[in-house]
Amino acid sequence: MQRIAFKMKLFKGFEAEYQKRHAELWPELQQLLKETGISDYAIFLDETTGDLFGVFKADDPGKLNNLPQQPVMQRWWTYMQDIMETNTDASPVQAPLKEVFYLP
Repeated sequence: MQRIAFKMKLFKGFEAEYQKRHAELWPELQQLLKETGISDYAIFLDETTGDLFGVFKADDPGKLNNLPQQPVMQRWWTYMQDIMETNTDASPVQAPLKEVFYLP
């Protein structure tokens, strides 16, 4: 298992909407993430900056490369693009984070 962490940016005023949409995460997206080998997925919000911090475990990080082509992932990105920073393909602007400490 590899831990993967990243950050994204939420638009100001959409904190409750972001949380609501994730509380109602589509079952087909949940299934895709699990089938891809993602587990222990959490997203944290810095309410002062709008920065989102995501972290999850991946049993095979190479499988993550297939996610952008999946129709349900593309629909989710389109659904979320009105409340967060996105790229031209509607994917969230993400910056990978380097692990510098871990206490098992």
